Amino acid sequence: MVHILLMIAFADLLERLVFTPSRNAKIALLRRYFATEADPDRGIGLAAITGELSFTTAKPGLIRELAAARTDPVLFDRSYDYVGDLAETVALMWAANPAQAEPPGLAEVVETLETAPKAALPGIVAAWMDETDASTRLALLKLITGGLRVGASGRLAKIALAEIGGVAADDVEEVWHGLAPPYLELFAWLEGRGPKPDPAGAPVFRPPMLAHPLEASDLAALNPADWRAEWKWDGIRVQVVATAGGRRLFSRGADDISGAFPEILAAMEFHGVLDGELLVIRDGVVAPFADLQQRLNRKAVSAKMMERFPVGIHLYDLLLDGTEDLRPLPFDQRRARLEDWVARQRPARMDLSPLIRFGSLQELMALREGARAASIEGLMLKRGDSPYLPGRVKGQWWKWKRDPLTVDAVLMYAQRGHGKRSSFYSDYTFGVWRGDELVPVGKAYFGFTDQELAFLDRWIRNHTTARFGPVREVEKQMVLEVAFDAVQLSNRHKSGVAMRFPRVARIRTDKPAAEADRLETLMALVEDRVAVD
Repeated sequence: MVHILLMIAFADLLERLVFTPSRNAKIALLRRYFATEADPDRGIGLAAITGELSFTTAKPGLIRELAAARTDPVLFDRSYDYVGDLAETVALMWAANPAQAEPPGLAEVVETLETAPKAALPGIVAAWMDETDASTRLALLKLITGGLRVGASGRLAKIALAEIGGVAADDVEEVWHGLAPPYLELFAWLEGRGPKPDPAGAPVFRPPMLAHPLEASDLAALNPADWRAEWKWDGIRVQVVATAGGRRLFSRGADDISGAFPEILAAMEFHGVLDGELLVIRDGVVAPFADLQQRLNRKAVSAKMMERFPVGIHLYDLLLDGTEDLRPLPFDQRRARLEDWVARQRPARMDLSPLIRFGSLQELMALREGARAASIEGLMLKRGDSPYLPGRVKGQWWKWKRDPLTVDAVLMYAQRGHGKRSSFYSDYTFGVWRGDELVPVGKAYFGFTDQELAFLDRWIRNHTTARFGPVREVEKQMVLEVAFDAVQLSNRHKSGVAMRFPRVARIRTDKPAAEADRLETLMALVEDRVAVD
């Protein structure tokens, strides 16, 4: 009986997280689960929520095969189109055939998925689903497909853990990458049964210092003498970690992205922790973000890819020099140490992000206006006396991004979202005119309010002209004002261009589709004439 209760507890947690909008309420749910469930299941649940689980043989294709054997294919396709989520569709439609066997616990499920022969998995998974209700089946299938999408990030889970132990969430973050599921020593520390886990020289992530957006009122109050300016490069913020225990490259969100950038790891012939911006750089010139996207979200990368999209890092800050923690020092002192460190180490594929000299706010404004022409996202302003503090501490660092670009585009296709949006058409493909033809130029899935989402969902359902699996084609009547940060040439899109960070700015019910923008308008905004695949 204990096994089924353990699995039901995890399923209940996922279901409650999906239907709980409040951030604090989600944290409370997570805290209760971690505080009341037993080892090792709670640690396995933590690994699932934080994205630390992956299975080499259990894949979404397995679920499709099982569904095909137990459901009517036409009914399944229509149900999948309506629900918009593979795991949820199968969980609801599964025709159970119980044999009165006891369902496994969460830890047993994960161990089986990791070790069972591929040929045996269909029968194993089918037997599990036969013995569980729809809610528990959904949790099982979410584990297999790796798509929890319950509105609870790894950060929320770490906050919940910190509350159990009465420690700071950043203290949990700083030992996280030195731990592994089922996190027995982590729970022992948080519950007062053991010491704080010691990473023992392992390359762990340090929570980064973040900036607030600079508003006009904030700008007017600045004393130029107190501030230092840097370029806000259009790449991704990374943390370079090289210790006696290994080398890692982390994204700002603490994801280990080392596998996609082996040349950066090879260049870490030092011991230290640095903060910087990862970019594609050719002959000293920073390439558009679209080039860097070719390297992101890959577990491994080919030599050809590395040659075509060479990466480097512009360094912003030195957090640890060897084992010496520099974060309590003011920015000016850390910057001096960073300059000295770069001069001594001369690290390959890394250089200093330059400070920008300025004497007045008017000079800064002029520099920001020229950022787009240089493929730079904007400016960073940092107080000279600011220590390196985790999180977004107001008044210490500001980000002053360039203003977004906008075009009026026509909605062409829509697809259901995930998680809380799985019942709404919330992913929108839009296009502009090329002659008399609409060609897609981007896809957006945020920027609108809940009320606007409901309006668009109703409109899409009432104006569908064709269906292609989960995608609906709609009448070419709805105009959306789309904001974006940049546009580059792209061989992957029929239009020949790709937008950077598109989002819906306004719904233009007042504008006829014939008056939407033309492809020539976007082509005139292209930042770099080198096309990307």
